[in-house]
Amino acid sequence: MKQVVQNYKSGELAVLDVPVPGCKPGGVLVRSAFSLISTGTELMKVSEAGMSMLGKARSRPDQVAKVMQSVATNGVPATYRKVMGKLDSYTPLGYSLCGVVEQVGAGIDDVKVGDLVACAGNEHALHAELNWVPKNLYAPVPDGLAPRHAAFGTVGSIAMQGVRQGEPQLGEVALVIGLGLIGQLVVQLLTAAGVRVVGADPDPVRCELAQSLGAVACGDPASAAVEAAVAELTGGHGVDQVFLAAGGGSNQPVELAARLCRDRGRVVDIGKCRLDLPWNAYYEKELDVRFSRSYGPGRYDPSYELEGRDYPIGYVRWTERRNLACFLDLLARGRVDVEPLVSHIADFDDAVETYQRLKDGELKAVAVLFRYPEQKQDAGVSGEAESPAVTVPAVRRSGKAPTPTRSATAPVRLAFVGAGNYATSMLLPHLAQRDGVELSTVVTTTALSAANAQRKFGFAEATTDLDAVLGDKSIDAVFVVTRHSSHAELTRQALLAGKTVFVEKPLALTEDELAGVLAAVEESGNDRLQVGFNRRFAPLLQEARKRFGVRTGPASLRYLVNAGRLQHGSWYLQQGTEGSRFAGEGGHFIDTASWLLEADPVSVYSVATSGNEDLQIVLGYPDGSTATISYVTTGAPGFPKETLDLVADGKVLRLDDFVKASVYGRKKWVSSRLPKARDKGQNAELAAFIKAVRTGGPMPVPLESLVATTAATLAVQAGLAGGAPVTLARAR
Repeated sequence: MKQVVQNYKSGELAVLDVPVPGCKPGGVLVRSAFSLISTGTELMKVSEAGMSMLGKARSRPDQVAKVMQSVATNGVPATYRKVMGKLDSYTPLGYSLCGVVEQVGAGIDDVKVGDLVACAGNEHALHAELNWVPKNLYAPVPDGLAPRHAAFGTVGSIAMQGVRQGEPQLGEVALVIGLGLIGQLVVQLLTAAGVRVVGADPDPVRCELAQSLGAVACGDPASAAVEAAVAELTGGHGVDQVFLAAGGGSNQPVELAARLCRDRGRVVDIGKCRLDLPWNAYYEKELDVRFSRSYGPGRYDPSYELEGRDYPIGYVRWTERRNLACFLDLLARGRVDVEPLVSHIADFDDAVETYQRLKDGELKAVAVLFRYPEQKQDAGVSGEAESPAVTVPAVRRSGKAPTPTRSATAPVRLAFVGAGNYATSMLLPHLAQRDGVELSTVVTTTALSAANAQRKFGFAEATTDLDAVLGDKSIDAVFVVTRHSSHAELTRQALLAGKTVFVEKPLALTEDELAGVLAAVEESGNDRLQVGFNRRFAPLLQEARKRFGVRTGPASLRYLVNAGRLQHGSWYLQQGTEGSRFAGEGGHFIDTASWLLEADPVSVYSVATSGNEDLQIVLGYPDGSTATISYVTTGAPGFPKETLDLVADGKVLRLDDFVKASVYGRKKWVSSRLPKARDKGQNAELAAFIKAVRTGGPMPVPLESLVATTAATLAVQAGLAGGAPVTLARAR
């Protein structure tokens, strides 16, 4: 594997091929996805390595003292050999990363292979393709949190421990001196805790960034602006806490802290700045000076970090690992935003060049990430990085398709499994009025909901017994309209029972569930399946597509979905069991795009805003066409939910929320606007499905297309987790 190293004697930086670490008991082997360069700590180390021996000695007087002690104990020759041997060795860099668990050591039961984890430690979270990480130095990444954001876990924990040392209270005012990476995170954490923050940094760009992230005011510490802001916010009393997040040899930060802190205020040192405390200033105010030790309790304790011995929560509430998990949770919930801090993302192979650009000042950055090849490789073998892939399973039919038993003139007898809001508002009203359709049985888990559906829509029977329905040979088709987590299993059972199946989206929430459905198709020979992708059946969109005409060149499609926020308590928010919101609904939009482009996607790239509230998904198609789906929840509720533009061959198709459509080309066509006629295709979709059941003809949408759309929807989450485009590989 490859690892970034530095020779402290010569200053040489290199990416070396080194052996893969073993997976020892009490920890996990993690394959890096993103690792974070600490532009403070690491660059200081890189800069020191480039100094002369005298310069190194001046910068590290603590190490000089150790050398002198060794001379007194062991003599000059032995000490010289020891020091030169240590200096002339490669040392690792890095201490904050996010990656995927590749192997689990004995005694670990809180994560499994394939889980995404954030890792900490300057011996365990290195800039390397693989790292062994002990239990107390990793934390699982919450669902939906992008790996590049989770890579900030360690520096976030450092900032969090510093904030905890300041013991901030609601309504207090704090001063953060130094607005580098740690300082920017401290600003956000204090703001999230209800503290008003003033920032101080000589860099106006960093001051502007801190204000955009929540600081009330920021300015150059040498100017009067910071002092004026503090006076205004505190009535002249001074701030409650000062957080020293600066570095360098100037004593200005501690002097500024004394001047602007209130009587008996708290000064917390997080960075590594000069600390020649002006005695009178600190004594007269009786300032409480505190140090923040890295990520929190447990740091530098081998029994905690290496042996995995946790501290009892009743005695030590916030340990290294708990701080790490807490920061990841804040990221996942959007309480802290690290995306604006990402100045540059470099490929891991370009590590040496990236460090050099940072050192030379060519690359101005708050935070820089290394991006690693996501494609797994054999241990110790280098190779070309490939995009991660999601397999689109092949549809195989056994040839033993069930023999139709219904008469062509008999009514189509339907059973409904589930009778929730969508079924009772968007499907059953159309079916209850349709000639040649008989609503036979409704199955629900609660007796009352079944009885209500029977009374309202005229089902012949209401039951809670699914097996009885699947075993009833007189029932032609089964509608699966339950919660998302049960769709795949109910579909599988109904196919094996020989039923034609209509299942609301999504067909499956995982690749394993999708494979299970297709295994039922292969086992039974029954491929009579329709997924509720109704928008391709919308009359207005069908007319617009017809007016657009035949496409000859690649197309660009943009689909804005103003999804809006869900009400508190909605079961759509139960991501642990019901999948993400996009997993439940996104198939609609992917299917619509694929239908308009007349192909199935071959690649998916997805990114999200902090907290994964808004998604941007780019689908690639075989002919070079692209479809961009913006799935947003933070828009204005009064704006239309769905707007779509298709551009190709000098023509533009525009759809406005299924109320109005237009096509611009040699001739312009605009539909008549019917404000109350928003038709998203449910009725036409059901008509096509009933026709296929009645006649035994082909299903309205080929099964291969339904599978491809489902796989592409699943690939969106895989893309968010991997931070790279996902290839949709067709199984043979």
